Amino acid sequence: MRLSAKSFILDLLSTLGGRSMPVRGLVAAAGPFGIEANSLRVALARLLAAGTLERDERGEYRLGERAQAVQYQVVSWRRLEERVRPWRGGWVGIHSSVLGRTDARRCERAFRFFGFRELAPGFEVRPDNLAVTLAELHHELVSLGLPKPTPVFAIAELDEASQARARTLWDARKLVAEYRRSAGALEESEARLPKLASGDAMVESFLLGGRVIRQLVLDPLLPEPIVDAAERRALVAAMRRYNKLGHACWRPFFSEYRVTSLRAPVDSKAESAPRAA
Repeated sequence: MRLSAKSFILDLLSTLGGRSMPVRGLVAAAGPFGIEANSLRVALARLLAAGTLERDERGEYRLGERAQAVQYQVVSWRRLEERVRPWRGGWVGIHSSVLGRTDARRCERAFRFFGFRELAPGFEVRPDNLAVTLAELHHELVSLGLPKPTPVFAIAELDEASQARARTLWDARKLVAEYRRSAGALEESEARLPKLASGDAMVESFLLGGRVIRQLVLDPLLPEPIVDAAERRALVAAMRRYNKLGHACWRPFFSEYRVTSLRAPVDSKAESAPRAA
């Protein structure tokens, strides 16, 4: 897997918990990933101009305000199971038919992060099992691009045909297969990392850990009986263990550049990823 300079910068800075990093540190970190210094500097300039990054008085870079809504979702993977509650059979709906073409493209990201799927043209739904109020959900959706006037509402019951169709909007078998495949990849890498050279361990933990975190961040958080939630919980537990190893792989590098990292590198490319299953 080859990272673009833009993705690499966002991925790496997302680990710093609001802290900043000098250009020389970013350049040094990018080298093992095959990213040239000039490409990295061009990407920095573009991200800064877009407001995605900020530069402090020392010339060091951190994530900007425009990246915070996505970053909030990215770091939520650790508390994934705290975001759900037992499902009572209800649904949450959004009338996307009221959106213009431009708004529809913007709010696609919001739908993706919260696992909404189209039940009928202009009508998106998901199980009502998220541990938030409708007002809180609406606020988070708006922060990710949903126009504020768009109605978000609870549905106590669907007719029998719609209920049956709604349950098939997600490929549950594929989700479970991906949980198991990712957990296996983490286990294999966990055994391999201590044997690798430090640079190779940094690269592997960055790429694999980022891929799995992206998977978790975009997971639709389906309830039982639509999906086997125990498989999802097992993957989260495996990623927590792997995250500690990734942090250890990167600690010497961050120390060298006087940056204290709170997290192992994660993947912020969820913003541009296609819908999950």
